Amino acid sequence: MSAAAPAGPQPDAAAFPWDEAMALCFGTFRLSPRDFWALTPRELAALVAPFSRTRAAAPSRERLDQLLALYPDWR
Repeated sequence: MSAAAPAGPQPDAAAFPWDEAMALCFGTFRLSPRDFWALTPRELAALVAPFSRTRAAAPSRERLDQLLALYPDWR
């Protein structure tokens, strides 16, 4: 018989960013506290997802020059 996994957070698990989630939901979406706490985890994830994605880095100067060469009417 195997031992049961320990209850509670694992040592390498990151804490949920409650402050950021509440700031986004209360500030940006203007949710009431009642509506915020009534969200399911899936609903909360759907609201927060577009704001938590990593954005692409700006193009390098070399890439920008290449694009300007391809599209000279932008100058």
